[in-house]
Amino acid sequence: MSEQLCGQSEWFTITQGQINQFADVTQDHQYLHVDRERAAKTPFGGTIAHGFLYLSLLPHLMLDELFAQLGEVTVLNYGVNHLRFIAPVLAESSVRLNWKVVSEESKGTGRLLTVDVSMAIQGNDKPALVAEWLLYIS
Repeated sequence: MSEQLCGQSEWFTITQGQINQFADVTQDHQYLHVDRERAAKTPFGGTIAHGFLYLSLLPHLMLDELFAQLGEVTVLNYGVNHLRFIAPVLAESSVRLNWKVVSEESKGTGRLLTVDVSMAIQGNDKPALVAEWLLYIS
């Protein structure tokens, strides 16, 4: 890697509608996600996004910038190391992804990138998640 690949996304708002749709797709209708009245009585004070919902936003929040830096390549999700959900994301909160490629190795006919990712929550000191995301590039 001749240059450091890194970036920061724009803010993205996670709506209650998106949370409800994700609950339907995954069949995870825990009240913390979909019942505003009941969730309001918890320490969170309202509904929260599923951790896997905001994890699933990584491609949306990062890949356009990665393509801008690498050019036209094929990117496959290879896995995630050291994933931690640090702070809950309340419905109608905005998140932003900070990312940096920290290593690259040859793998088959392509390259395996290890990308440190941290998802910030607007107005919160703690990130929503941190992880090493593995991407296969060909």
